[in-house]
Amino acid sequence: MPSHPLTAASAVIQELERTLQAVEPGEIEALTAQIANAASIFVAGAGRSGLMMRAFAMRLMQMGFRAYVVGETVTPGIAEGDLLLIGSGSGETKTLAAMASKAQSIGAAVAAVTIVPESTLGKLAACSLIIPAATKESAPGAAVTSQPMGTLFEQALLLLLDTIVLNLMDRQALQGAAMFKNHANLE
Repeated sequence: MPSHPLTAASAVIQELERTLQAVEPGEIEALTAQIANAASIFVAGAGRSGLMMRAFAMRLMQMGFRAYVVGETVTPGIAEGDLLLIGSGSGETKTLAAMASKAQSIGAAVAAVTIVPESTLGKLAACSLIIPAATKESAPGAAVTSQPMGTLFEQALLLLLDTIVLNLMDRQALQGAAMFKNHANLE
């Protein structure tokens, strides 16, 4: 008899709880402060991590921040005083590392959410939030997850970014209803 379908969901929730409990609270607070103090926030990521970063940019915009997704046709140039926030499990995606270097050369701050602090992006970032999950390239047996590839990182990334949204809302004494004025209305 097959196991109950929610058995897998329970395992995923346990993995997420274990992973999120291992994140350093000071890193969450430091990234929250970087975002709060940036003139504009630019987010980037590749693949599913990029989708999580896009969702975060949407929430920042709804809170009244100047937030942009790198690569969109309406995204302006980054400048000194801005923040480039990159989500990358491995921290080695070449296009993202090139973006980080370019942002630094312009005088923008770089922050990374990654698994590997000693990665290229981890070294380029002035502020890092480390998620202790398995990378999609982890060797078999080395993974701390039963989920495929970078799934645990991507899930934890979304939840941590939502946590930062809550922290920012608290700093601004902002209620969810106030954010609705910036919600899309042409749907």
